[in-house]
Amino acid sequence: MNRSQQRYGLLLAALGVTFFFEGVAEPGDVQRSIATVLVGATLMLSLYAAEVRKPLLRAAGALVATSAAGIVIAAAAAKGPTVEGITAVVGGLLVATAPPAVVIGVTRNLRNTGAVTLTAVFGVLCLYLLVGLFFAFSFIAVQNLGGAPFFANGDAATSTRSVYFSFATMTTVGYGDLTARSSLGHTLSVTEALLGQIYLVTVVAVFVGRLVPVRGRTADDGSA
Repeated sequence: MNRSQQRYGLLLAALGVTFFFEGVAEPGDVQRSIATVLVGATLMLSLYAAEVRKPLLRAAGALVATSAAGIVIAAAAAKGPTVEGITAVVGGLLVATAPPAVVIGVTRNLRNTGAVTLTAVFGVLCLYLLVGLFFAFSFIAVQNLGGAPFFANGDAATSTRSVYFSFATMTTVGYGDLTARSSLGHTLSVTEALLGQIYLVTVVAVFVGRLVPVRGRTADDGSA
């Protein structure tokens, strides 16, 4: 496995850890602080994998450190839905900043290799997880800043429920135990379902279908 594959493999693993933590951790100040650090780490890894210039990497590091410190201070100074909503917004913004770096890195890899490699596949899978996490943070923010439960049955949009609902919606599993209450919630849910399915049957399917094994690439290069 080359350096590029290792970087995107590390990013994919970090996103898996973030997904698992958000899905099982008990909601609270500690959970929100750790989640912010994990999301910030995935942003840094996405920039590292894309091999961006060091000044941009340092600027992103400062942004992540400031965001994490702000969340910890806000949690210590105040309680309530506003703090939870702001934390969700910060997490969503950090997640939303990562995809452009992933796209740049994958595009560069395709241009340099002239073929779909494991690096590119890892990259498109990272994008899929980032979309699911972004919508999960969005659901939490809508509830806590909107003043009403996000789900129709009155259940709070905690991180665990939001991650569960987000990925169940994106994969169109449709268990039916949680449904959005408001028109905004319905629109976000349908948007995520459309994005998830279109992305799976187009981008992911095309990349996986055109994945060239290392040996096959070497043989092709040798024959050329």
